[in-house]
Amino acid sequence: MGKIHDVIIKTLITHSDDRGYFREILREDDNLLRNFGQTSFTKTYPGVIKAFHWHNDQDDLWYVADGMARVVLYDRRPDSPSCGQTQVIYAGEDNPVLILIPTGIAHGYQVLGTKPVLLFYHVTSAYDPANPDEERISFDDPGIGFDWSIQNR
Repeated sequence: MGKIHDVIIKTLITHSDDRGYFREILREDDNLLRNFGQTSFTKTYPGVIKAFHWHNDQDDLWYVADGMARVVLYDRRPDSPSCGQTQVIYAGEDNPVLILIPTGIAHGYQVLGTKPVLLFYHVTSAYDPANPDEERISFDDPGIGFDWSIQNR
């Protein structure tokens, strides 16, 4: 599994001291969002897989604030040089990253371990219930063919 074209992963810097830590997530000078639409937050319980969906007009920026997730991306954009490729990113407390998921990339995640995942996502368009920009594919879609099982190594 390689890197998908236009996906950006920003390694986050943590400043720790005897009081705890401070971590910047997203800055305007990162130039990651073409515009700001909305920030949302979700809590997902251990063992859950939330996959797959994609957007026709919206980019997503994901930050797993707590817990660990296996984020799976599938490039379904016909004009992309990485069309048909899958990318896996382990994100969360053991790997603090910010993930830019461009329009047209199918994405989802699986909660790993015994803690819930706390996920913040920033998007380029506010959610419109009358016209939701979200298309779905089953987590076990044979066209993607992703193996969600945990591999003992």
